[in-house]
Amino acid sequence: MKYGSEKRNLCLFFIMAFAWSWLLWLPEVLWDLRLYLAPFGPTIAAFILTYMSEGLDGTKRLLGRGLDFRFGKVWLIPIFLLMPAIVGFSLLLAILSGEPAPEIAVLSQPWVIIPAFFYILFLGGPVEEEFGWRGYALDRLQMYYNALISSVIIGIIWGLWHLPLFFMPRQEMYYNVPIWGFILGTVLFSIIFTWVYNNTGKSILAVLLLHTTGNLSHFIFPLNTTKLGGLYSLILNIIVVIIILIIWGPEKMTRTQKKRLKIEDST
Repeated sequence: MKYGSEKRNLCLFFIMAFAWSWLLWLPEVLWDLRLYLAPFGPTIAAFILTYMSEGLDGTKRLLGRGLDFRFGKVWLIPIFLLMPAIVGFSLLLAILSGEPAPEIAVLSQPWVIIPAFFYILFLGGPVEEEFGWRGYALDRLQMYYNALISSVIIGIIWGLWHLPLFFMPRQEMYYNVPIWGFILGTVLFSIIFTWVYNNTGKSILAVLLLHTTGNLSHFIFPLNTTKLGGLYSLILNIIVVIIILIIWGPEKMTRTQKKRLKIEDST
């Protein structure tokens, strides 16, 4: 693989992802006219660049990584439970701090969780973004930097990519969040996503599911209706990231890498 060309492709990816999404988000910012293809910028950029450099076979491989379930099933535990635990516990802490308990609508209609899961998977962020952020950009960044630095770079860019949403009339969720706090959050999420991605053999499907459960958690637990819930969530994410870096290390964020380093040190 030619590293120089991959660095160029990485720059092209970010330019294309931003150009596609920001241009198609502009009508919603100006006239409240939603174009549903706008968030697909990262995934579309990834597939276009993959086809240009690797042809149809490379494009099929990229798509296949989003369907491949061959990773350690123990990782389904953090994939499906970590984000709901963080968001749910953050809401509980906000309530224990004296805030009124918000209505959790799904308690009366739990069946809506399944259709909500699939709606979020395909139209709520994961499929629109993860083939790009993790499946394309993260792989190339990790050619030059360790897992932690690569995650921070993507986290900052990922956060900045969302900026137009802060100016859209129907995106109430972003009105109550300071931009700096949101970007800090995407950096922390990016580290967690890299941890899962690297430990599942760079499975795009794994991060698709993780992204879905993360967004679904906010659908189930209305954290943004509280004043302190976001702060508690930020603190809990920082704690999780610190634990990940201590146990798995910043280089690859995998236990295999940690074991290999211990063996080298002992010799």
